[in-house]
Amino acid sequence: MGTAGGGGAALRLSGLHGYAAEFSPYWPGRAACAAAQYYGIAGCGTLAVLEQKGAGIVLLRSYDWNDGLFDVTWSENNEHVLITSSGDGSLQVWDTAKPRGPLQVYKEHTQEAYSVDWSQTRGEQLVVSGSWDQTAKLWDPAVGKSLRTFKGHEGVIYSTIWSPHIPGCFASASGDHTLRVWDVKAPGVKLVIPAHEAEILSCDWCKYDEKLLVTGAVDCSLKGWDLRNVRQPVFVLLGHTYAIRRVKFSPFHATLLASCSYDFTVRWWTVLGMSLSRSTLHRAWQVLSREKMKI
Repeated sequence: MGTAGGGGAALRLSGLHGYAAEFSPYWPGRAACAAAQYYGIAGCGTLAVLEQKGAGIVLLRSYDWNDGLFDVTWSENNEHVLITSSGDGSLQVWDTAKPRGPLQVYKEHTQEAYSVDWSQTRGEQLVVSGSWDQTAKLWDPAVGKSLRTFKGHEGVIYSTIWSPHIPGCFASASGDHTLRVWDVKAPGVKLVIPAHEAEILSCDWCKYDEKLLVTGAVDCSLKGWDLRNVRQPVFVLLGHTYAIRRVKFSPFHATLLASCSYDFTVRWWTVLGMSLSRSTLHRAWQVLSREKMKI
């Protein structure tokens, strides 16, 4: 894992490369990082639980797995519990209050489990995973097997993420160039968006508008999608020079999002002229890349 730029605190874990990092919803300054040896091509994986202490970062816990770890998500009802996804197709449940783990292992995907996300809507304790076997799976952590398998993608699934607004609704991004929206109570896919002419590696929901998503792809672009009219994107962000690995909307600012890329940059973007009123979402959006930071 590389050090952070821009004067920020950093911690180096020798021989590991970070694939995903998620801040705890309970502990300020605490984050979990899913990492793999040899860029995930071979070797083992590590879940690192980190915390900012003063001007530095300390390693609170470290758990090893026999394959690379590609994603991590925090429990929404227990501040100590996390789930990771790995190259052997399994999901692992960890308890950071315990020195060893995992507590449970779910193994149903037949290829790499590349993404995992815990639902944030009240009344649900559901987890969704996405795999290179072209399926997404629905899990209840209290049950030892998947509740449902979602099929339809014709390529690797790179990203699966729950809507923060709509219970039982999640989006998936795939190497088949599509963004898809699913309802766990519906028999099939709810919406298919041919979002890019390249593999889509990441997607995220706007935290302030239930109809707005963003995608990041191998074509180096970010695109915004209004689910009420998907004939064309409501914004396109250009600036990265290599594939976009991950994109996230800010949980604090409606017009702010961040992206990281294989061009070794993290970029913050502000969408100007955006109104939270639904009647104005189709306005032309101006895009400003606020900041670029080398990592």
